[in-house]
Amino acid sequence: MAVIDFGLGLVITIALILIFISGVTIIQPYEQGLWIVLGRYRKRLNPGFNWVYPLISEVIRMDLRTQVLDVPRQEVITKDNSPTNVDAIVYVRVIDPEKAYFEVVNYHVATISLSQTTLRSVVGDMELDEILYNRDFINTKLRDILDEATDAWGVKVEAVEIREVDPVGTVKEAMEEQTSAERKRRAAILLADGQKKAAILEAEGSKQARILNAEGMRQSQILEAEGERVSKILIAQGESQGLRILSVGAVPLDKKAISVLSMDMMKKMAEGQATKIIFPMEISKMLNQVGQYLGASTEVPEVGETVDVEKIVGKAEDILGHIPKADELRREVEKIEEALVKETEETIRTGESLKEKAMSDKSDIHIFKSNEDESSAEPEDSPKE
Repeated sequence: MAVIDFGLGLVITIALILIFISGVTIIQPYEQGLWIVLGRYRKRLNPGFNWVYPLISEVIRMDLRTQVLDVPRQEVITKDNSPTNVDAIVYVRVIDPEKAYFEVVNYHVATISLSQTTLRSVVGDMELDEILYNRDFINTKLRDILDEATDAWGVKVEAVEIREVDPVGTVKEAMEEQTSAERKRRAAILLADGQKKAAILEAEGSKQARILNAEGMRQSQILEAEGERVSKILIAQGESQGLRILSVGAVPLDKKAISVLSMDMMKKMAEGQATKIIFPMEISKMLNQVGQYLGASTEVPEVGETVDVEKIVGKAEDILGHIPKADELRREVEKIEEALVKETEETIRTGESLKEKAMSDKSDIHIFKSNEDESSAEPEDSPKE
């Protein structure tokens, strides 16, 4: 009898221990528990060790981490009547466990269903091109609408992302044809623009070349005319000075000197290789003057001294004028050479500036073509979305 009592007591003790252990509830750090006793909500259980009434208590665990909900793919008719398949991803998090459990049967299903209807409504109010290029706007609008609607459920919608926008086959074919036509149009525009700029650059280069050639010819003619003018001036000045010197020197000559010069001239004529010599008719008079000079029978008065000549014709400096010296002529030539160097440097700078302008225009054409190619490549990816 004692053995039976001991066994019964042991069984009851073990049962009580098991019942007590069944009341122990461990809540994870990312969870919160809802304690319900006999159908009545008691309180919220925080992470860690918790003990509830065994057998009559129920603990609902609510995950407070961000959860990813997949919105199923659905066909939507856009504003421009283009059938399009759209799906999305919704990121939600429970911020009020009591509302998430007591206000809605299943907040996952409710959020997904609400996301489907809202996505269909938002996309249906937009054209296909807007959907393809304004995803950020769609995401923001869906998040705001869903977050406001799920606030009563204790759920916060953190983000909404459109995952894929896939037009149906006929619409996609029409978009590909449109893209091909747009590329051909841009290619034709680029080709025409390139030909136009090439023709402009070629005409500009030809114009500048003619201008440079004309400028070079003008400078060459100016320099040649300047040199010819200086040469003629110097020759004329030399001849004039020679004549003035001859006139000044001939004033004091008397008949004796003239007779000596005449005999010297006849001597030089006789030394030539000519077989015939023609003398002027005044040769008899010249011989008479020579005879008088040799016989000293006739006195030829002198005209006067040098002072008398200066009184008659003036000073030599006044008669001859300014005779340029070698240094003055050298300085004049240096000035002409400096002007020629400056003109040459200006011509070189003009040519270099034209060359740089042509190169910059070519680089602008290349950059413009690259930008157009990149922009034309973007529509290829948009229909695949």
